[in-house]
Amino acid sequence: MTDKTQLLEDTDGYLDMDLLRFTTAGSVDDGKSTLIGRLLYDSKSIFEDQLEAVETSSKARGDENVNLALLTDGLKAEREQGITIDVAYRYFATPRRKFIIADTPGHIQYTRNMVTGASTANLAILLIDARKGVIEQSCRHAFIADLLRIQHIVVCVNKMDLVDWSEEVYNNIVKTFREFSSRLQNIVEVTFIPASALLGDNIVDKSTNMPWYQGPTLLYHLESVYIGADENHVDARFPVQWVIRPHSDEWHDFRGFAGRVAGGVFKPGDEVQVMPSGFTSKIKGIHTMDKELEEAFAPMSCTITLEDEIDISRGDMIVKPNSPPEPSQDIDAMICWFSSEKTLSGRGKFMLRHTSKEVKAMVREVKYKVNINTLHKIEDDLEFKLNDIGRITLRTSAPINADSYKKNRITGSFVLIDEHTNETVAAGMIL
Repeated sequence: MTDKTQLLEDTDGYLDMDLLRFTTAGSVDDGKSTLIGRLLYDSKSIFEDQLEAVETSSKARGDENVNLALLTDGLKAEREQGITIDVAYRYFATPRRKFIIADTPGHIQYTRNMVTGASTANLAILLIDARKGVIEQSCRHAFIADLLRIQHIVVCVNKMDLVDWSEEVYNNIVKTFREFSSRLQNIVEVTFIPASALLGDNIVDKSTNMPWYQGPTLLYHLESVYIGADENHVDARFPVQWVIRPHSDEWHDFRGFAGRVAGGVFKPGDEVQVMPSGFTSKIKGIHTMDKELEEAFAPMSCTITLEDEIDISRGDMIVKPNSPPEPSQDIDAMICWFSSEKTLSGRGKFMLRHTSKEVKAMVREVKYKVNINTLHKIEDDLEFKLNDIGRITLRTSAPINADSYKKNRITGSFVLIDEHTNETVAAGMIL
């Protein structure tokens, strides 16, 4: 076997590996960036020159230990203040799985950043400082994870070294968090892990300081957690992003519809329906850049060709006739307000972007805001400002083919865009 053949086989194996997207959340100084740095360092996922640069920066700052948080905190302001401001994405892989990490801020004023980072995550690591226990920010981030239908939560009780590795402290935190999470609706699985990100206990290697803990390490849990049931593989959804017409001699009559599968499974020969026209056809073939596929499922990107010539353009959706979405112009949704310049009160007008379709939308009613510390409804103050979360109803200028967010996170979500400034002012989850 040549080196080139071995390299191609290794590459194919890497591309076929399962992908887990996860986000970190927690209060300020709970150690989110340090935890990710420790995860990358102990799993040998960083290069020597990166480690040397971090060691040099740590010495220059006067830190006692190597400050692994500097691996993800890339902004100058983040390094100076020792806090995370923007969402930082990190990629790494082990022999069992590929990972995309979203390191999100803990400050209350950066709630919108956490919503952005967590919107595509399969799992959330919620850090709790063992000295402080479950605080308002812990509840806030658990609520946001629940709102975004992140079904797997890891509660990482960090800084156990500062409470003398106390099992009693850990058990009290577990009890308090379970009482709060029992009021949430969408979280399927909660795993508790006592850890020290600074010293590496229970991150990649099993801790010798906490023999009373018999559960998995963080990395082992990330490698083994089952996320196959998180995608909707029943209701077929394919939003069309682009119509491909090569205009070449080789592909003279080719007309394909490119996009990303948002749900279900598509195979050649399947009968499909095009929304909103309602016309039906059969799938002729499913193509990628270098081969034809026997099937396509979420979240694969591909090009679909049909047996019949049907007028299809960007914003249309290819579905299965047995379970089409209900087109609607009236939308009931939870939103998170992103804009620091603009507020929402009364009947605001926006552009609504849902999958690949854009329509004009008007707010019909602001129903309530949510106090995300107590989960109580606020009905006497209905003006949405930066980071506010609440429920509204919208009316769109044309029907959109939407599902509920509970049914499908892709076809059940949208963003609102200010028509004048083109600023994304809110993200919404359809109820």
